[in-house]
Amino acid sequence: MTDAPSQPIAPGTLSGTVALVTGSSRGIGADTVRYLAQAGADVVINFRNKAPRAEKLAAEVRELGVRALVVGADLTEQPTIDAMFEAVKEEFGRLDVLVLNASGGMESGMAEDYALRLNRDAQVGALQAALPLLEASTAEGGARVVFVTSHQAHFIRTTPTMPEYEPVALSKRAGEDALRELIPSLEAKGIGFTVVSGDMIEGTITATLLERANPGAIAERRESAGKLYNVSEFAAEVAQAAVDPVPADNTRLVGDVSAFAAE
Repeated sequence: MTDAPSQPIAPGTLSGTVALVTGSSRGIGADTVRYLAQAGADVVINFRNKAPRAEKLAAEVRELGVRALVVGADLTEQPTIDAMFEAVKEEFGRLDVLVLNASGGMESGMAEDYALRLNRDAQVGALQAALPLLEASTAEGGARVVFVTSHQAHFIRTTPTMPEYEPVALSKRAGEDALRELIPSLEAKGIGFTVVSGDMIEGTITATLLERANPGAIAERRESAGKLYNVSEFAAEVAQAAVDPVPADNTRLVGDVSAFAAE
């Protein structure tokens, strides 16, 4: 982790809580796990097919004195989602923080509907499966759900994005919309919900794939925005969203938004 607060959340802030981050064997998800663990949370590390990397992260955070559970799950397959939360129930009995970080859609060789299945259906499926554990939360102020997205997706209805990214942006916005529909029922259960939207993030797989498809795109956006967050900096914002008060509009915008038109 570089160029980000070494401990954005004060040590001990999350002691006694349990946090699960989807897609957390690398990148933003992995750094989010590190920050939550530094704050004292026991963590659940989810991976799709990189078990050794997930286990390495678990060993790292255990040195902080917290517990770490590693669970593989393909989020586009509901039975594996259900099995993941069953494992969390057996290990911890509850869940206090759920960070919906996993996303995709630019990978090659995937089915035409893959982006929508992962970025919309899987997000809702994961939250629904987690609800009994979130309702059992003992965290002060109740459980918290954080959904991670991008400005290019969050503002897609008013601000066009690169053609190469548009299918992913539309699917992620569909996922955000579907989750937002659940806010009243979540609030009734004492569960807070925050969308964290960021600009292009330097060093992510998505940025790499976009740059490959559209050379110069990252540099152009960096020049326009003045600054792009890196993985560690953005992960710090995601982790902070798990402890900060829920914004009135349930939205935490990270980075420049002057090029995006609000709805």
